[in-house]
Amino acid sequence: MSDNTFDLVVVGGGPGGYTAAIRAAQLGMKTACVEKRGTLGGVCLNIGCIPSKALLQSSELFEEAQHSFAERGISVGSVKLDLKKMMGQKETTVAGLTQGIEFLFKKNKVTYVKGTGVLQGGGRVEVSGEQTQTLKAKNILIATGSEVMPLPNVEIDEKQIVSSTGALDLPKVPKKLVVIGAGVIGLELGTVWRRLGAEVTVVEFLDRILPGTDNEVAKATQRIMKKQGIEFLLGKKVTGAKAAKTGVTLTMEPAKGGDAETLKADVVLVAIGRRPYTEGLGLEDLGVEKDHAGRIVVDKNFKSSVDGVYAVGDVIEGPMLAHKAEDEGVVCVEMLAGQKPHINYDTIPGVIYTWPEVATVGKTEEQLKEAGVEYNVGKVPFMANARARANGFTEGFVKILADKKTDKVLGVHIIGPDAGTIIHECVLAMEFGASSEDIARTCHAHPTLNETVKEAALAVAGRTLNS
Repeated sequence: MSDNTFDLVVVGGGPGGYTAAIRAAQLGMKTACVEKRGTLGGVCLNIGCIPSKALLQSSELFEEAQHSFAERGISVGSVKLDLKKMMGQKETTVAGLTQGIEFLFKKNKVTYVKGTGVLQGGGRVEVSGEQTQTLKAKNILIATGSEVMPLPNVEIDEKQIVSSTGALDLPKVPKKLVVIGAGVIGLELGTVWRRLGAEVTVVEFLDRILPGTDNEVAKATQRIMKKQGIEFLLGKKVTGAKAAKTGVTLTMEPAKGGDAETLKADVVLVAIGRRPYTEGLGLEDLGVEKDHAGRIVVDKNFKSSVDGVYAVGDVIEGPMLAHKAEDEGVVCVEMLAGQKPHINYDTIPGVIYTWPEVATVGKTEEQLKEAGVEYNVGKVPFMANARARANGFTEGFVKILADKKTDKVLGVHIIGPDAGTIIHECVLAMEFGASSEDIARTCHAHPTLNETVKEAALAVAGRTLNS
């Protein structure tokens, strides 16, 4: 096998791509990974999940030091923000992790090719970078992720009108920030800048926030965030944005029709979602089938309509989540190696890293009602949890949905402290087909936040002990 001939070429070095490349190499495949960014980790690590969590953590600590320490008898005097240093900590975190992936490539003997990959047919990928080269492979895996969804008549300049990328690198705290879109990205980044001192208003086309989440959880989230200082304008359609030295003027109108209105801001964040990054890859010339949303159509083995071309992650159907892409990448290459792995899409968790956090797995009440499934509900507030009260964070609840006949857990929805960590015992329980009784009979350490999960499982049968 020549230097430029491989068993597998992965196009895209994000969570799905780099994980697939490492696993393929572990399985004995000669593997190359093509990435044009210049650093591995994709959007998630470079300009998404990781830098946003670094700022969420830092801003949360800043707010606690300002408002919560004194209540616990901790006097710190005047608290000052050093935004440049905070941004530096974020960049250091990102740099360390991207370098770590390069190390893992070397450790597992994955060939890292910097440049833009375009499929040429016949198992060939042309890479243009510092020098143009052609890679040949038995199989090609597309894992190019997603990009920011544009909004008509709102031109992103990453200075005054920013995407999530620009919102992670603002040079100063804006006096007034308007977020277009009440989804995960908009609420997380809106939370960061609200904590650091910005007046934040969220404008959303729908009449609710967090579309796709359990409605009760969404309503609780909105109520808590409003109490924290974030304003919401729901049912509003943004029709344009004009940037000037004095700021940005948004024009909008009621989504259901009505008179136009304006809204002024120092910075506007466009966060209406993301779209699959599938343009410019040569897919059309090869005849790779895509759906109405531009996603690559694949079968249960992640194979596209063209032999030897596979796809995982944000470029195919399903939630745009890093961990979903990682699992798909691993499962795809293990199938190529002749193994029989599986992925259960009903047990992929989702987490929103506001405070309190929101975490969910499985079906919502709305989905179960629409499907005609009869179910029982067990819901317990964190106010009833000893550890939550000791920690001073009691907002939110745990809600478990279980099949009325079999008691099998169908969905779990949590809003509360460390919900993103707590959800994983529920994910594991559902992966093994557990009932609410199974969770209720599992001994939970005291005092822990996870006791609320046990209590909610007891609530399904109407036999709570501490609430």
